[in-house]
Amino acid sequence: MPAPETRAEPVERVLQRHGARRDALVQILREVQEHTRWLPREVLAQVAAGVGLTPAIVEGVAGFYRFFHLREVGRHHLLFSDNVTDRMSGSRHLARTLCRQLGIAPGGRTADGLASVDFTSCIGLPDQGPAVLVNQRRALTRMDEPRIVQLADLLRAGTPLEDWPAEWFTIDEQIRRADVLLAAPPMRGQALRAALARGAVATLDEILASKLRGRGGAGFSTGNKWRLARAAAVPEAGTRVVVCNADEGEPGTFKDRVLLTRHADAVFEGMTAAAYVLGARLGFVYLRGEYRYLLDGLLEVLARRRAEGLLGRGILGAAGFDFDIQVYLGAGAYVCGEESSLIESLEGKRGTPRIRPPFPVERGYLGQPTVVNNVETFVAAAHIAERGGAWWAGIGTALSTGTKLHSVSGDCARPGVYEYPFGVTLEQILHDCGAGTAGRPVQAMQVGGPSGVCLAAGEAGRRIGFEDVPTAGALMVFDASRDMFEVARSFAHFFAHESCGFCTPCRVGTELVVRRMDKIAEGHGSMFDGATLEGLESLLHGTTHCGLGATATNPLRDTLARFRPAYERRLQAPDFQPGFDLDAELEPARRVTGRDDPGAHLERHAS
Repeated sequence: MPAPETRAEPVERVLQRHGARRDALVQILREVQEHTRWLPREVLAQVAAGVGLTPAIVEGVAGFYRFFHLREVGRHHLLFSDNVTDRMSGSRHLARTLCRQLGIAPGGRTADGLASVDFTSCIGLPDQGPAVLVNQRRALTRMDEPRIVQLADLLRAGTPLEDWPAEWFTIDEQIRRADVLLAAPPMRGQALRAALARGAVATLDEILASKLRGRGGAGFSTGNKWRLARAAAVPEAGTRVVVCNADEGEPGTFKDRVLLTRHADAVFEGMTAAAYVLGARLGFVYLRGEYRYLLDGLLEVLARRRAEGLLGRGILGAAGFDFDIQVYLGAGAYVCGEESSLIESLEGKRGTPRIRPPFPVERGYLGQPTVVNNVETFVAAAHIAERGGAWWAGIGTALSTGTKLHSVSGDCARPGVYEYPFGVTLEQILHDCGAGTAGRPVQAMQVGGPSGVCLAAGEAGRRIGFEDVPTAGALMVFDASRDMFEVARSFAHFFAHESCGFCTPCRVGTELVVRRMDKIAEGHGSMFDGATLEGLESLLHGTTHCGLGATATNPLRDTLARFRPAYERRLQAPDFQPGFDLDAELEPARRVTGRDDPGAHLERHAS
């Protein structure tokens, strides 16, 4: 029998595989943890020595990402998705049920180390939740009470993950409406051949003519971004870099998951077309940690494309057209959806947003001109490279060309992915997804995720587009039974948890919003709390370091404006109400002094 492997051995193997590069630190930590299950200090110290950094720096990076464990977790580490739609479908109750079955509290670990249970942010499966991540490698969908009871039995019995019921791991694409992107045949070089025939400059002109705007939420002109990167100076021995932002962390968004599953070839084709335009040799897909189960499939597609001459040296026989793609896996950080934070993470650092300028198109990954585009943007760019800018510009509206994918979830009969030309009304989407058909009318629509806009049912006639209602692709539906204060409070907790901590307004402000909303929820609200929340909302919108912090109070702003009665019924007290029992806080003093007369009690004294 071979001797058992020590912790040091997998660390050394991982370091060697990555050449002990500092910029690969996040990937090194991820791969090491897959062997060691958690990252004790002696492991972090070994990694630090291997990459030439101090243990403090390495531990600081590991502590930034929620999927790196600095304390021991169970051999089966279960994370319940805690998006508001998962809560609506009972995820919190199911998590408590599992914890009772296992004899632990949420966040705890069984005495035998077999299992630990906790919560995490949306894992990109709100259309088939409640969902659970297991060891950040597999996802369980459509969990219910009988499955949870059976799951507890499997955990107690030490049943290996591969022997759990296969249907629990079923992840459906649920494409409900397909248009020019979702209905397209596989992309196996068509766009690249068209681009080569046209030339790099002419292909860029087609992207510009299409008026394609980024599909990740910001809506910046894709052609202008590519043009700026193409014009930027390249460091000696460097290259331009193409990055696909697949860190789909906005709660309620899952359309990129479907594109990566169904249309990975088109994603890679769009990236390669961008590389041809830019003269880039290096590409990355930054895949969110929650989508670890997609990694092997993506690597297989990349290997096939290399074998077909669609990646690597001399793509399609064109001399000098050398480009390849690596997949980097994130480790759980919402802020890494912001492009400069993503680049920091790619470089093996904490995902803290950069101060700009310079912008990534000037100095991005390792100081090189870098284009970062969303998954859906690259798919659209591939089709534009094949069919031309005029074709794309002829779809949608004048200011919002083409189609847009929507991740629809919440109170509707047919959750899933819907593709429409820009200009579609919210009313049409609500009709198609079966919202309001269960006897409870639609109350609200959260468009673009928590950082987007929350609209009332009376605004369903508005249109999706940059000139009216822009969106990153999420649409959460809330019927009349939902408490919009609780919806906003859930989002407030999300933003406070996901703040990178870099700037004080976001780090402190989001926590103050949470404390105030929790105080109101516990029955201690007054008219003063409403004014405080409005002041905090105004402060965060104007003072945070990055756009993510600036949008953290969007749900608060919109629900205060459109669903104020949900707040007012909790803010009836005319006088300030403390968030704790002041009289109870005086009890130690009463015991010390031996007093219990009315004057020693606030309430009795007041009466």
